[in-house]
Formats: sequence, C-alpha cells, structure tokens
Amino acid sequence: MSTQPALKDWPLWEVFVRSKQGLEHKHCGSLHASDSAHALQMARDVYTRRQEGVSIWVVPSHLIAASDPEDKELMFDPASDKIYRHPTFYDIPDEVGHM
Repeated sequence: MSTQPALKDWPLWEVFVRSKQGLEHKHCGSLHASDSAHALQMARDVYTRRQEGVSIWVVPSHLIAASDPEDKELMFDPASDKIYRHPTFYDIPDEVGHM
C-alpha cells in the first residue's frame, strides 16, 4: 500500500515552455504534481518529449490571478483610444533585430 496521496489530491500546476525558436514562455498545459520539483520533472516528460523546449516554468494554479471575461470592456476598451501606444507610427531600424 502506498502512503502517497492520490493524483487528484496533488496541487494543479500550470506549465509554460520556451521553445528553441521563441523568446517567450507559452502556456502549454496543466498537470498535477506533489511539489515544484516534481512538477518540473513531469512537465519536461510530458511537454518537451521531442526536445523542443529550452526552459520550463511551473506555477501553482491557485497563484494565478486572471481578469474576469465580464470585465472585458472595463479592462481593455479604454486603451483603444490611445493610438500612440501602438507601435504602428514608428520605423524600426533593421539593426534592432527581433522585437
């Protein structure tokens, strides 16, 4: 008999992976794990099987704060009248590279 808690009792972790071609981490899924080290190991095994990742982040799901979809207008519409915030008015020199 195992004394370990059942998988469903382990905390839920969100997994973010940075690919070899990418500059940012992207959310690729969720998994249950007993702690952060276990979550990293499982994330590596599940989400980078074909060696496409160079970095993994795992975050306990309960620590992620998200906006409410019902607050979309309140949160995002006011920014649409500030066109100067969008980089469409600027020429970026080729020397700058990837942005």
